[in-house]
Amino acid sequence: MRLTRAAGLVLAALLSIAATANDPAERLADPAKEARARALFREVRCLVCQNESIDDSEADLAEDLRKVVRAQVSAGRTDAEVKRYLTDRYGEFVLLQPPFSPGNALLWLTPFALVLGGGAILILRARKPGTTPPLSAEEEAALAALNVSDPDGPGQGSAA
Repeated sequence: MRLTRAAGLVLAALLSIAATANDPAERLADPAKEARARALFREVRCLVCQNESIDDSEADLAEDLRKVVRAQVSAGRTDAEVKRYLTDRYGEFVLLQPPFSPGNALLWLTPFALVLGGGAILILRARKPGTTPPLSAEEEAALAALNVSDPDGPGQGSAA
């Protein structure tokens, strides 16, 4: 009974691994080009999943993008040319780490501007002297009475 159960678990594990593996027919024959393509997969965003690379995604569009990248790599294009092809077709959003450009400068600079602005506000508030309103006549009289009753000053009375 245990042997059959263990064999069933092993078979299920092997089938699940085989189901998640890429189709070997899609892979490039040259291992160096396949390695380059796989490295590019990790830099290209799945436009369906948005926070996954096409290497991690199982969406149909990610599969299509993997085919496009492999075709570009097998055609002898450089990594920069493949990325430029994808950004020309899908925009800079297709890259997981888009380069700094005038088009996305606001996205890159906003966090820095917020931190610097917040720091400037904190510094200005710390340097600004407190503006407390002047004491009323009653408050001054109460303060004078306190000072008269404790001639040594606050916190300097004799120890008992």
